[in-house]
Amino acid sequence: MTLTIGLTYDLRSEYLAEGFSEEETAEFDRDDTISAIESTIRSLGHRTERIGHSRQLAAALVAGRRWDLVFNIAEGMHGIGREAQVPALLDMYRIPYTFSDPLVMSLSLHKGMTKRVIRDAGVPTSDFSVVETPDETRWVGFAAPYFVKPVAEGTGKGVTPQSIVRDKKDLEAACRRLIDAFRQPVIIEPYLPGREFTTGIVGTGDRARVLGTIEVHLLDTAEPGVYSYVNKEECESRVLYALRRAEDDPVVAEAEKVALAAWRALGCRDAGRLDLRCDDNGHPLFIEVNPLAGIHPEHSDLPIICNHLGVPYQQLIGWIIDSAATRIPQADRLSGAA
Repeated sequence: MTLTIGLTYDLRSEYLAEGFSEEETAEFDRDDTISAIESTIRSLGHRTERIGHSRQLAAALVAGRRWDLVFNIAEGMHGIGREAQVPALLDMYRIPYTFSDPLVMSLSLHKGMTKRVIRDAGVPTSDFSVVETPDETRWVGFAAPYFVKPVAEGTGKGVTPQSIVRDKKDLEAACRRLIDAFRQPVIIEPYLPGREFTTGIVGTGDRARVLGTIEVHLLDTAEPGVYSYVNKEECESRVLYALRRAEDDPVVAEAEKVALAAWRALGCRDAGRLDLRCDDNGHPLFIEVNPLAGIHPEHSDLPIICNHLGVPYQQLIGWIIDSAATRIPQADRLSGAA
């Protein structure tokens, strides 16, 4: 079955050309990411059509353009619901698309709301507090050290070594700095000193399965103690990603169980990744989920996991399309079960 698949994305080079900063565009995609996705989809036997960002999609829909499926990796620029904008437009026109729906995209971008749902679902996660003003830090009920970050950013934006706050008297100033810089609330969590994992998931609902897990090791060249914005941007020289297998490591097995439970509890679809970190007793806790994970074939966490496992990039893209294609009315299976 050959499909016409539209591509929606936010191209980092376009926003930089408009005058936005490197940090403002950190979540957006490189030109070679779009090229890699497009050529891979074509290698699977489908037609592709580049659409672009949400405003370009809106114009295309009004002009009457339609697609069998949209491969959506658009992050959006403005608002707490920015990752939901493309899915909402496509839902309005009843066009199926890859990855999660507007509810999941809006929920998961807000780290505090996500952890409330995760906690109510019984998935292990740490204590947390969301503060809108610096003086609200006085009500934080758990002890230092703390970890602070913007409540609705990705790619490590706002995360630096100063995100670790070791004394409560310094918490108000740390939160003020982030609130002023990012103009949004801050989430405060206990600083977790243990191992850090990223677990990849493919599939939806009861068909979702763990793809694999990598452990994040900061090199001597990295900013210490945190998987920060700088460390992520310069991961080739600052970070070592080591594949860890559940059958060899009970902690990884526990982390993957937590990750899959969180994925299903939140209703995420098709593919993505979850970040977990161990407490001082060595137990992995849910940190956050990325249902719109980066998909550069060499530099993004999900393809990095695939590369460690020997899973071809084409296979990953095929799994994503297969999972999404089940939402096309009476769709045939396309390139093999996930």
